[in-house]
Amino acid sequence: MICAAYLARAGLDTLLVEARPEVGGCASTVAALGARVNICNCDHTMFQTTPVMDELDLAAHGLRYLDVDPAQLSMLHDGGPAWPVFRDEEKTLTALALTYPGEVEGYRRYLRAARPLAELLIELANEVPTRRSVLGTLAERRGRGVTTLLRWSRRSVADVLRGYFREDALIAPAITVGPAVWGLSPDTPRTGLGALTYATKHVAQVGRPVGGSGAVPAALLSAFRAAGGHVRLGRAVDAILCEGDRVRGIETVDGEVATANIVVSACDPHATFLHWLRRPPASARDLVARWQEKPTADGYESKLDAIVTAAPVYRQLDPVLPRRLGFDPLHATAIIAPGVEAMAEAHRAMARGRVTDRPMLFANVPSVLDPALRPPAGGASDPSDALPAHVFSLETLFTPYRLAGGWTQSREPRRWLEVYAERVEPGFLDGVLRHRTMDPVAYEREFSLPRGHATSYSGGPLAAIRGTDPELTRYETAVSGLYLTGAATFPGAGVWGASGRNAARVVLAR
Repeated sequence: MICAAYLARAGLDTLLVEARPEVGGCASTVAALGARVNICNCDHTMFQTTPVMDELDLAAHGLRYLDVDPAQLSMLHDGGPAWPVFRDEEKTLTALALTYPGEVEGYRRYLRAARPLAELLIELANEVPTRRSVLGTLAERRGRGVTTLLRWSRRSVADVLRGYFREDALIAPAITVGPAVWGLSPDTPRTGLGALTYATKHVAQVGRPVGGSGAVPAALLSAFRAAGGHVRLGRAVDAILCEGDRVRGIETVDGEVATANIVVSACDPHATFLHWLRRPPASARDLVARWQEKPTADGYESKLDAIVTAAPVYRQLDPVLPRRLGFDPLHATAIIAPGVEAMAEAHRAMARGRVTDRPMLFANVPSVLDPALRPPAGGASDPSDALPAHVFSLETLFTPYRLAGGWTQSREPRRWLEVYAERVEPGFLDGVLRHRTMDPVAYEREFSLPRGHATSYSGGPLAAIRGTDPELTRYETAVSGLYLTGAATFPGAGVWGASGRNAARVVLAR
């Protein structure tokens, strides 16, 4: 959508084709449970680090962000105090001094190493990662963060974090928000850049759009149409058509053909190259063969949404801490993690088709910070709906696509609520009015994610300048006129925007 909006603003006659009846994909906010719920987590960390909002004037199209501070409240299943991560470094260090005083100096050392690297990676993400642009950025920064980039890129995230912290209470939450979100075990080599999660929250302002995550695609759609763009909703693509050595358009499943000299795909590259590309030119032979050899992955993430009458109160959070530091713990996303070794076992359990006893949990109550998301009282026939209520969300890792016994009759989602309830004061479960779950099978069925897996570029900037898969980092392919954008391309997944902006710049430069 971002790529399309830039191309339309530049004067190109642009058509946006979407298989679903509404735009936004996994960034959507949808009607469910008598409320508005986000399909995926509502925290946007990277979007405001790009110029997209200003360049597309999205505020004029209704987009407004609420700051989330603290952005994260971390705790372990095994106990120990909960601790917050604020945008302000010193405030975070004050919180650590009150919860894990032995980790304060380690956190200072971590920030000295990690903050320049986080700033560097954000800067690199906003450029097409050619060798010239990357080396130019490094030269301008006089190498700040480069040594750390080279060192961390070769190591596992667990190894990097153990160099700064002793307590699992600091190590495990960082892994949960880092490589675990990519579906990886904490001891996986070359995941060290995942250790940047805390530093990124100090460099970037974590925010939530008013009205839910779907406010971003809604504003983008408005900006796109205002620039003269056209939209086809509910039209799944069946083929990318080629003629000679270049694309000539697309065909939808209902037979509609749209002729174009430029086609940009924001979908899984396997689908783009192996299923849709019809009569590809000889120049694409190696490209297609390479993607035929690339393995596909299963989904590993689920999200439960519920309507609750009782907001949770965390047993591991000292009530003095919010009063002393002036924050509402329910504004943050709570990360509830097992120990590091248990996380590795959770990854092995997923391969056996089961969810570990104590999974990694992302919990938030988005309607506390944003009243626009509160479900209306008395809006349904159930008398309990007259009670004040909130939207509660629980994202869970690792949840296998091929769950033993299948997802249809599984008790797993309810069990996650019960595991979560162990971390809060009694009464929370009694206040759960209704809930629903998006598991990997549901993501496949409703959002066309193959086997429930959201493909994401996770190679980092070093892989980007090596250009092993240039179509993922340069955005253009071996088929003239065919380009890629989206989560599978640099810099990766999340509500970010950099990939769409970069891809549009490449298209316009050609």
